[in-house]
Amino acid sequence: MANIIDTATNNGSFNTLVAAIQAAGLVDTLNGNGPFTVFAPTDEAFNKLPAGTVDALLKDIPKLKKILTYHVVSGKVLAADVAKLKTAKTVEGSDVKIDASNGVKINDAKVATADVAADNGVIHVIDTVLIPA
Repeated sequence: MANIIDTATNNGSFNTLVAAIQAAGLVDTLNGNGPFTVFAPTDEAFNKLPAGTVDALLKDIPKLKKILTYHVVSGKVLAADVAKLKTAKTVEGSDVKIDASNGVKINDAKVATADVAADNGVIHVIDTVLIPA
C-alpha cells in the first residue's frame, strides 16, 4: 500500500491538492508515520474556488499551509467513526463541523468517497475546499 501522498498522486483526481502540498512544504509531514485522516478536495473542488484563488494561495505559503492543515485530522478516522462525531479538531487547530444526517458533510463539503486506505492513514474525498474561519 502507498502512503497518503502517493495514494493521492496515483489517484489522478488530486493534482491541485498534491501541487499545493508540495508548494507548502508539507510532503514530508504527510509522508510521516501518522496516522493521518485527510479530507481531500478533488481538482474539481479547487476549480469551484473563485478565479485566481489557487494561484494566489500558491504565492502565500503561510495561508496555504493554514488551509491545507485544516483538511487534516490526527489519527486514522474511518467513515464509521466520522459519522459518530459532531466536530473534529484539525492539525491547523480549528474544528471542522461534521453532519452525518444525510450522507456525511464536513462543514459544507460532501464526502464523495470515504475510507480510501493509505499505509499511514486514510483519505476521505470531498467536493469542496474547506476554508478555516
